[in-house]
Amino acid sequence: MGKKRKAKKAPNGKQRNHQNVAALVCRVTDAAQSFLSDNDLTLLPSQSLLLETLISSLSPNPILPPPQNDSWFRRFRCVSDSRWGHAFRMSKPSFSHLLTLLSPSLAPSFPHTAPDCVLAAALFRLAHAAPYASLARRFALSPPDACRAFFAVCKALADTLHLPSHSQSSPSLPNCFGVLGFARFQIQAQKNDCLMVQALVDYKGTFLDISAGWPSTMKPDSILRRSKLYHGVVESKELLNGPCCDLDGCLIPQYVLGDSCFPLLPWLLTPYNRVNEEDSFGSAERAFNFAHESAMGLVRDAFRRLRATWRLLAASRKWKRECVEYLPFVVVAGCLLHNFLVECNEVVELKDGEEVGCVEKEEAFDGVGDESAVRVRDALALHLSRTSLRK
Repeated sequence: MGKKRKAKKAPNGKQRNHQNVAALVCRVTDAAQSFLSDNDLTLLPSQSLLLETLISSLSPNPILPPPQNDSWFRRFRCVSDSRWGHAFRMSKPSFSHLLTLLSPSLAPSFPHTAPDCVLAAALFRLAHAAPYASLARRFALSPPDACRAFFAVCKALADTLHLPSHSQSSPSLPNCFGVLGFARFQIQAQKNDCLMVQALVDYKGTFLDISAGWPSTMKPDSILRRSKLYHGVVESKELLNGPCCDLDGCLIPQYVLGDSCFPLLPWLLTPYNRVNEEDSFGSAERAFNFAHESAMGLVRDAFRRLRATWRLLAASRKWKRECVEYLPFVVVAGCLLHNFLVECNEVVELKDGEEVGCVEKEEAFDGVGDESAVRVRDALALHLSRTSLRK
């Protein structure tokens, strides 16, 4: 006699629930992918990237890119100019101008890809912190080629665009060349681990000098003395060598403003500090510190605009430790693009609460100030005090 077949057990309630949930997830994922495919030109980049992330978390299968002749960017080229600002943080005419500048550097590295596609992919990553897989889907590139495109554009920016060597002085602070400050860029490691970026900014919000990649354990004055800015001013004498300004009989050389964590130098003026809490400032010292604090806002605003425009550099973003070596390279590219947008009159509007990631208040420099720097600062303070009385 043959063996009796065992009857299959009907799925229990828990199994049925799992099957139902799995089927529901599949239907939702399919519907979301269909919606994304049908509306990828009308959705804002932040919306489409969020939807892609949700789909990827629900489905084990990657989102398939459209055919190359139907890629997102190929279709996006034909949309109205107003959409370009959302996607690439600049108008279509500014994009075209930048493309003209960078194409000679990009074309040899990507003979089979249009230069505008390479540039657009890099700007999209900078603007939205988009992963390379998302760039591959939008621009008909493989993820490795998307990565190559990003760094090729960063290099082309550094080779083609240059930081300005001249600055227009502020009417309220005679012969002031700019304002010196810092920003922090976080690393995925121990708490408060980050890299420091020292920047000199002028009164238009343009970056004049960038020194990036310093560990947060270094003191600001140590970073300053190791920077190209210090070398250019003190050693080679190539910077801040313009004519002096005669202010009530005192010759004022070109100078920059810096916070009290810096040493007081003839070319680097810091605010007056109280030695004791009982000490009080006179009208001249108060006038100088007020003007100084207002000017320091320029470097904070420049970093806020940089981060608001290029979300890959956002204050809340933490860089993987294995990617840290590339961070200074990306920061410089972002600053050069920021300057490009300033020249094009396309500076991003700041929103309340936009993070800047600046250096927390450091202890005041405990060295002795330069005597000639004290005379220069006192002369400026007296001038500012007299000017305020005339108003």
